[in-house]
Amino acid sequence: MEPFLWIALGVALAVAEIFTVSLFLIMFSAGAFAAAGAAALGFGAAVQLAVFAGVSAATVAAFWPAIRRHRLGGETPSFDAHSLESETALVLERVDGEHGQVKIDGELWTARSFDDTESYEVGERVRVIKVRGATVYVWREGIGPSARTELEE
Repeated sequence: MEPFLWIALGVALAVAEIFTVSLFLIMFSAGAFAAAGAAALGFGAAVQLAVFAGVSAATVAAFWPAIRRHRLGGETPSFDAHSLESETALVLERVDGEHGQVKIDGELWTARSFDDTESYEVGERVRVIKVRGATVYVWREGIGPSARTELEE
């Protein structure tokens, strides 16, 4: 029965990893699967725990520095929505306090006017003031003249 408990823990950690996408839980999942192997070979609980801890620690030691380096600006920069604040956006659909759409670095974002009394027309450049979920709040101030630009940017 013990191998199945370790397998269940390994699967639970692997599934949890899907929701965290940090690649940290998957290392403990590997440890749980290794402990399941130890249990299947008939080793006691102390050896199983030692295998779990050892394999988990070894995978963390081996892979975490590379994952962390990658996430902190290695080959591909990590994405943080708040890094969009103060970026320039191109209005694709009229933006007001209730609806709108902008393009930021080739990505489409739902947009709202930071000031509900303001609205921005298609082709205008605006500045992202804040990000809330998948919606950016924009304002024209700080952009300079609102020059119309090509939508194919």
